[in-house]
Amino acid sequence: MRRFPETVWIVACCALGFIACNSTYTSKKKGYFKVDLPAHQYQAFARPGFPYSFDYPVYASIIQDSTYFDAVPENPYWINVDFPQFGARIFLSYKIVGGKTIYKIPVGGGNYKDSAGINQFDKMVNDAFTLTNKNQAVTASIKDSLFQTDNGVSGVYFKVGGNAATGRQFFMSDTTRHFLRGALYFNATPNADSLKLIQDFLQKDIEHLINTFKWQQ
Repeated sequence: MRRFPETVWIVACCALGFIACNSTYTSKKKGYFKVDLPAHQYQAFARPGFPYSFDYPVYASIIQDSTYFDAVPENPYWINVDFPQFGARIFLSYKIVGGKTIYKIPVGGGNYKDSAGINQFDKMVNDAFTLTNKNQAVTASIKDSLFQTDNGVSGVYFKVGGNAATGRQFFMSDTTRHFLRGALYFNATPNADSLKLIQDFLQKDIEHLINTFKWQQ
C-alpha cells in the first residue's frame, strides 16, 4: 500500500477542519415522502338494483368484492371503494336484517366450520363493536359517535387511534331491513404517523360518503 508523507496528512486534516468550521449545518428532521393530495370532488354511485347509493371521490373506483378476507360475500352488494394512488380501500359490506348468513365457527387448530344463522340487528351491532375493539392491543384510543344524516340515515362512526389495521370504521342501518358496515384499510404496515396525512384526507371522503348515503329499497 502506498504511504503518503506525514506533511500531506497534516495539510489535508487542516483543510478538512477549515471547511467543517466554515460550513453551515442544517439539521434534517425525520419525515416521510411528500404526498400530493387532489381536490375533493365527487361523483354518484347509484347502480341499478343496489339497495343503497352514495357519492364517492372522482379519484377512486368502485370494485365488486368477490372475497372478503378469504370469505365469500353473502350477497352481490359488497363493494370496495379503491384509492390506488394511496394504497387504500374502503370495504363496504351489506347485510339484510333478518336475512340468512353463514358464520365461521372455530373448531380448534386454526380451523373453522360454517354455520347457518340469521342476521339479527342487535347481533350485527355487537359484531361491529367487537371487530373495532379487536384493535385495542395496538390502539391509543377508540372513539365512537352516533350520527343521523339529513337523509335520515343513522349509524355509528369509529375513530381508532394508534397503529390499528383500520383507523376509520362505521356502520349504518335502518334497524329493520338494511345494515352496512364500512372500514378503511391501507395496503401497508399500520403506522399512525406515516398514514396520518392520508387518513385525515380520506376521512373527509368517508364523511361525505356517509352524508350522501341513501337507502334505495
